[in-house]
Amino acid sequence: MKAMILAAGRGQRMMPLTAELPKPLLQVAGKPLIAYHLERLKNAGIVEVVINTAWQGDKIERFFGNGAQLGMHIHYSHEPQGGLETAGGIKQALPKLCSKEDTFIVINGDIFTDYDVHALTKLELHEGEAHIVLVENPAHNPEGDFGLTHQPMNEQKYTFSGIGLYHKAFFEQVGQGKIPLGPMLREGIQENKVSSELYLGLWHDIGTPERLEQINREMESEHVG
Repeated sequence: MKAMILAAGRGQRMMPLTAELPKPLLQVAGKPLIAYHLERLKNAGIVEVVINTAWQGDKIERFFGNGAQLGMHIHYSHEPQGGLETAGGIKQALPKLCSKEDTFIVINGDIFTDYDVHALTKLELHEGEAHIVLVENPAHNPEGDFGLTHQPMNEQKYTFSGIGLYHKAFFEQVGQGKIPLGPMLREGIQENKVSSELYLGLWHDIGTPERLEQINREMESEHVG
């Protein structure tokens, strides 16, 4: 199985930290955010990874190269400045993602989590299906995004973690250009093509300098302790 790490966002909310640096290269405990994802993917037996890039994307490619130093094979899907949104970026990368298998994992490059992606490699999706990981709502998203699909009577909504497993046919009708993923997931849930799970472990959306500073403080205190 292959995986894709989304790294094409501009990171406007992270300014000035992202003035000359793509957000996935911002560091937590002395290591780039995106490096944690690569390590977890490799630990799960996934060594073929596609990274989409736009703003300052050449710096990501220079940092990791072809992945050989990690024992991985990293491919890049370059997007125009401003990116193609999540679904648009995945659509463009499909030829690199699905040369052998029909399903693949996608992870947002700007989250920090200890979610074990190995669990996703054991799931089987039918044609056109998807499976997403939800987390408890953080302070910046109190209303959540989606309900748990196996609890349709529960009105509680949770936050999309930015982690999912997709069958390539889920993106079959996606056109070229900027296409967001959220509306596709909502439609897929209504059509019973998208399943979900709730993860209660470590997860942070590193969306602002303050959140990045907070997670670094937490990591430092854990290390000291």
